[in-house]
Amino acid sequence: MSTPTPTTGDLAWVLTPLLELPGVQHAVVATGDGLVEGASSGLDRASGERVAAMTATLHAAARAFTTAFTDVEAPQLAQTVVESDQGFAIVVPAGKNTTLALFAEPGAKLGDIAYQMQVQVNALTRAMNAPARRPDTAARP
Repeated sequence: MSTPTPTTGDLAWVLTPLLELPGVQHAVVATGDGLVEGASSGLDRASGERVAAMTATLHAAARAFTTAFTDVEAPQLAQTVVESDQGFAIVVPAGKNTTLALFAEPGAKLGDIAYQMQVQVNALTRAMNAPARRPDTAARP
């Protein structure tokens, strides 16, 4: 197991279990329009912003690519994987207008990573759908 990498951003808590997996180097939670919601600290701010923007573009391109082959408008993507000699970039939808992206080295176990990504997406979805707390008005003077 690799050493956990601290994270930055409001939604960065969702990344910690992923960054503990062997071979995972970086991770980002991004909005659908390419803004950073959380990022591993190993990415500087500019790199995190670049990754978030490219994640939005890659996710939209994968949807358009699928539509071109199937004529189904707005297909529901499960994941987009890009494999290179440097490793794997994986993007999964993480709720409404949110994506989770990570980069793993070539020898990483993709099955373990994909499973943990879904666990984290489920946790993130539950957290984002939690009802707002209501102030206790009875305790106020």
